Amino acid sequence: MTGDMESPRRQEKSNQEGHIWGSMRRTALILGSGLLLSVAFWNSVTWHLQRFWGASGYFWQTQWEKLLSTFEGNEWLLFFIGAALVPALCFWGFNGLLLVVDTTGKPTFISRYRIQLGKNEPWRRDPCCQELPTFHWFLVELAFFTLVEEILFYYSHRLLHHPTLYKKIHKKHHEWTAPIGVISIYAHPIEHVVSNMLPVMVGPLAMGSHLSSITVWLSLALIITTISHCGYHLPFLPSPEFHDYHHLKFNQCYGVLGVLDHLHGTDIIFKQTKAYERHVLLLGFTPLSESIPDPPKKMESLLGPSQLFPHK
Repeated sequence: MTGDMESPRRQEKSNQEGHIWGSMRRTALILGSGLLLSVAFWNSVTWHLQRFWGASGYFWQTQWEKLLSTFEGNEWLLFFIGAALVPALCFWGFNGLLLVVDTTGKPTFISRYRIQLGKNEPWRRDPCCQELPTFHWFLVELAFFTLVEEILFYYSHRLLHHPTLYKKIHKKHHEWTAPIGVISIYAHPIEHVVSNMLPVMVGPLAMGSHLSSITVWLSLALIITTISHCGYHLPFLPSPEFHDYHHLKFNQCYGVLGVLDHLHGTDIIFKQTKAYERHVLLLGFTPLSESIPDPPKKMESLLGPSQLFPHK
């Protein structure tokens, strides 16, 4: 009886050992084949890369030498661009695209590949939803819109004053050295999109604002830019002296609020003028041009024409 019971056990154990060895042989075969294919593929890729680099190595070496020549004496700047700026642009460029998908759910050819379905769905509200925002929330939105506009308008506007962009794009707006209200939106189409529309629209789009907030904000923005260009320092309205001076001198006062101009020192000359003294809310009916008049030829005696009108 005992021998009869042990015989099936030995057979079962033998079968298990055979199964294990068979699995090991199959695994070795798969791994070996994969390794051989990987080595062959890697050798092929390496060969093609070596051919490409050998054929174009002189080209890349030439470009590198040109870079070194351009930044000669300022290698630290070249290092900063290569080690910080370019990687940062790659990071924010890729993440900017992903943030668009996260906030809008579009384009669908990307959003359809989301791993955790139902998570991080677009949080944008319907701008025409029934519930109006509270007044306190609108004030928060208004502060955010204003901050975003100041940052985007200052840097896009200052970029447009680069000699190349100025001649081709921004000079159209600066045809008016003494502006009037309606020319606040008189601009090249590229400037109108990049420097006029984008700074005021990014805030509402980022916050998914209600249509009522968008309407009030855009109306305020248009009124304020009209005041800034109107050429009149009217009582009880924001001062237009800051931007009017920009149209007069071209190289000062790029922003809306003046915060970034202060930080970057692009209002230093403006602060030395009577226009800066007049840059206040007029609470009476006496024109500030009468109570704080410009001394004749003051700025012309301090600065040459090339400094006062660098882009004319």
